[in-house]
Amino acid sequence: MANVVVVGAQWGDEGKGKIVDWLSQRADVIARFQGGHNAGHTLVIDGKVYKLSLLPSGIVRGGKLSVIGNGVVLDPWHLVMEIDKLRGQGVQINTENLMIAENAPLILPLHGELDRAREEQTASAGAKIGTTGRGIGPAYEDKVGRRAIRVADLGDEATLIARIDRLVGHHNALRAGLGIAPVNRDDLLAKLRAIAPQVLPYAQPVWKVLHEARLAGKRILFEGAQGALLDIDFGTYPFVTSSNVIAGQAATGTGMGPGAIDFVLGIVKAYTTRVGEGPFPAELKDELGERLGQRGHEFGTVTGRKRRCGWFDAVLVRQTCITSGVTGIALTKLDVLDGFDRLKICVAYELDGKRLDYLPTAADQQARCTPIYEEIEGWSETTAGARSWADLPAAAIKYVRRVEELIGCPVALLSTSPEREDTILVTDPFVG
Repeated sequence: MANVVVVGAQWGDEGKGKIVDWLSQRADVIARFQGGHNAGHTLVIDGKVYKLSLLPSGIVRGGKLSVIGNGVVLDPWHLVMEIDKLRGQGVQINTENLMIAENAPLILPLHGELDRAREEQTASAGAKIGTTGRGIGPAYEDKVGRRAIRVADLGDEATLIARIDRLVGHHNALRAGLGIAPVNRDDLLAKLRAIAPQVLPYAQPVWKVLHEARLAGKRILFEGAQGALLDIDFGTYPFVTSSNVIAGQAATGTGMGPGAIDFVLGIVKAYTTRVGEGPFPAELKDELGERLGQRGHEFGTVTGRKRRCGWFDAVLVRQTCITSGVTGIALTKLDVLDGFDRLKICVAYELDGKRLDYLPTAADQQARCTPIYEEIEGWSETTAGARSWADLPAAAIKYVRRVEELIGCPVALLSTSPEREDTILVTDPFVG
């Protein structure tokens, strides 16, 4: 049985939630391997909308095991709130269908406070990163700095107190420099004591659970958050997230070896969007960009922030297909392009008079890259709800084929609306 990694191949918001949900009917286990509750996945099932930030998308399906891996930074209060919200929508969540890695680090209130204070400071200096302010970055910093509080620590009072004291000492020094009041250590301890009984029942050695599932022939679907262009190493640094987003993180973020990965599915929107700051060579700052945003309902699931929009950037997607080892792509939101007479695809960049087929690493060079476009015929017919190639206009098929050629990777799935079943399957990632 094949195991599949799903990664966003742009700047996030590509429609991973729907695709993971659609694929989860073929999977036995769905595992989140990085990020935190800064992710936003919207699922539409039988007309009912579910909005997830932390829980794996497979949680809305019965009979599946959902796993939050050690590569995720976990806000325990948000976890409980999201569980309660979904239960209110009729979703069954219990210790049989949800597991959390014992070694997952926690996001604490002090992380969000530090995140927001830093963002305010950098904004006043004109160097705003555009974080969600939810403490993701500071939590990863504490993980790497070996001072994080992890899920397992909630089960031992002595360990928890020792970890809190070390963490608070570090953060109080930072807060003094930023003009923030010291952490209320006793209040933090009380909050963790109160939340522990609601989190610990889900704690498991996830690496062991997944290993046993693989030995039993179970199909595992690895779910990432954000997009590869926000990867801490290969994204548009420093305007990135604080974790590795590319497919290789699925192994380290769950405790499985790289040999467990059989197929990498890159989720790609039929045009390009970005939330927040940073370079965006193919951005449209005109009526066409507004039209794409309105038709695509381009507002962040988590933050509500308006997304910047532009034409499809084949240079960037080709690059992320390489860094994530993408086997096939799921092309989403094709229906948003319905009604455009002419479409453009970015096929290269011009930098100081030279043609480039990749985005350079240096920030100043990224900012100076201008897109080189190829124009292609649009279509007036609708693609919304199409479930077979025969339902698509010829010009839409031509557009899809040209995307495949330019990124050097085949389309495995084609999504034509937010509805789960409005999907054209070309290659089943689990067959292999």
